[in-house]
Amino acid sequence: MELLWLDDFQLLAETGNFSRAAELRHVTQSAFSRRIKALEDWVGASLFLRTSRGCHLTEAGEFFRLKAPELARQFLTLREETCAVAQADALTLRFAATQTLSSTFFPEWILGLGEVTQMASLQLIAGTMAACEQQMYQGKAQFLLSHQHPALPPGLPADSFVSAIVGHDALIAVSAPDEHGNPRWRLTDGQSPSLPYLAYTRDSAVGRILEHCEPLLPIQFVRAPVMSCTLAAVLKSMIQNGKGMGWLPLSLVRSALESGELVRVFDPVNDIQLEVRLYRPDFPLSAAAERLWAAVQAGRPGV
Repeated sequence: MELLWLDDFQLLAETGNFSRAAELRHVTQSAFSRRIKALEDWVGASLFLRTSRGCHLTEAGEFFRLKAPELARQFLTLREETCAVAQADALTLRFAATQTLSSTFFPEWILGLGEVTQMASLQLIAGTMAACEQQMYQGKAQFLLSHQHPALPPGLPADSFVSAIVGHDALIAVSAPDEHGNPRWRLTDGQSPSLPYLAYTRDSAVGRILEHCEPLLPIQFVRAPVMSCTLAAVLKSMIQNGKGMGWLPLSLVRSALESGELVRVFDPVNDIQLEVRLYRPDFPLSAAAERLWAAVQAGRPGV
């Protein structure tokens, strides 16, 4: 249904004459008649009784006349509210980020973009890598922030998504300290013992990276998995409580290393170097999103 049909209806109800109503609407009588018929077809009832001397409202027409102004107001309100939602959405920057980066990297990084995000509303969805990828596939997020290893292909297909490096991190093997400040769980010279190991599931970005990188490390050890988890923060808590050793992002454990709550299991040469990457779809986004991407590519402060 078109809103102009309601105006046509009101004018014809007032004039009672097709010719006069068409003249006032600045259309031909035949065109005006077609619009009234289209309205009646949409309603599913005859609204006017046509006679040789003009027309007047049927009972259904009288009822429709009472309700039509409210219907028009509802249509206009719906249009205005829809436009407001569209405008708000155009100013919203929607991010999906893995759990660790959402707390350790995102806040400082987004603040570093300054004026680029000043007028925008930010929406951050934190989850596993698999969940974040689904947010991107479904169009619920414009950007994905995750750890990535240079030797691994991205989880998102390169023919549909592009990315840029926005930071760096590292995976380090850590353990709770013993009474002497040494790793509670460590390798003994000349041996390859079974170490209690806190692992990641493959839904985690870090889990995928370790699956690829651990067999390539110069230090090999027998793993005795104690538990598997998607969240680095949970593994960190377990490791701090002496339940085993595991790999954690440096960004997550830097303060714990400095305080001695955690210690390295291996020398720094065995750290796994990571990129922090920002992914986006390879098609035009909103103006606000494109401004952010331009800032990332330009290497603004904090990027």
